[in-house]
Amino acid sequence: MLWHLRARISYIIARRLFHWSWLVKQPRGWRWLEGQFARMANLGDVAAQSFYGHILLFRGQGLGAREEGIRLLRLAATAGDGKAAYQLGALSLAGDTRQAPDGLQAAGWWSMAAAAGHPLAAQRLADLYRDGASGLPADSEQAECFARRARELGL
Repeated sequence: MLWHLRARISYIIARRLFHWSWLVKQPRGWRWLEGQFARMANLGDVAAQSFYGHILLFRGQGLGAREEGIRLLRLAATAGDGKAAYQLGALSLAGDTRQAPDGLQAAGWWSMAAAAGHPLAAQRLADLYRDGASGLPADSEQAECFARRARELGL
């Protein structure tokens, strides 16, 4: 139990130090920060999984880091994290070299994000249902429902 407390305290310190640009630019400092983020994410902390998943997705080196970032975002999203679900929806709709754009999958992730209170996800869902996408036909009733939800959430 002491090691878990130590991991949490180290993670909190690392999150605060993450905003110090001079430390992030130092290779040794960055490795330490990344180690704290990875340890807390591996312990199952949803916020750490979301945070570290975003870091790996956008700042990670190579395809392996990107895949690990997506895996962590998927874990966080299924646990109820709205930001992670929103990002997975954006990735699904954009597609990549190995996966075609999938509007139906994007709608699923954005529905989870909107249910978690993410206003931009509700807005993107409204646009997606209004215009339709690959694998998802246009539906004006759903579009209006999610536009209303976006307004309720502050957009």
